[in-house]
Amino acid sequence: MTASSVVIPVVPPTTASGLSGGRMATSGTPRRTLPIAQLASSRSRSTVYGLVTIDCNGRVAEAAVINALGWASGTRLHIQESAGLIVMTASRHGVFTMTGQGFLRLPATVRHWCGLAPGDRVLLAAEPEQGRLVVHPPNALDEMITQFHAKVLDGAT
Repeated sequence: MTASSVVIPVVPPTTASGLSGGRMATSGTPRRTLPIAQLASSRSRSTVYGLVTIDCNGRVAEAAVINALGWASGTRLHIQESAGLIVMTASRHGVFTMTGQGFLRLPATVRHWCGLAPGDRVLLAAEPEQGRLVVHPPNALDEMITQFHAKVLDGAT
């Protein structure tokens, strides 16, 4: 390679009169950036969510959700159905337990209550203050989302 074949790099200016956001305005002045909407930064709840798939044995696993509740393998659980949702709480008199691997097992009778099958995805909502886990089956999610969109979007396209 000879000295005449070396290419000297070109570095664009980075001063106020140079680039702004990767583009220069046609007048040579920096472009203004568009305002960004501010979303509410504080939550009124401490609910921890997870979207999980039910395996062929009715097990679901989501470490962040389970850890938020402080449940470990062997934790005894009370499980009930309420308006199409599965509600779980820790109870020393609970009939069901967390598995040795830390999975939640939704027994067959519980899955049948809500029409759940292996491969279905459910929303887990842990409410640590109440010590409660709510499992939202797809049909319950469909109903909630439909109602919420009707209220919030009010027919907007």
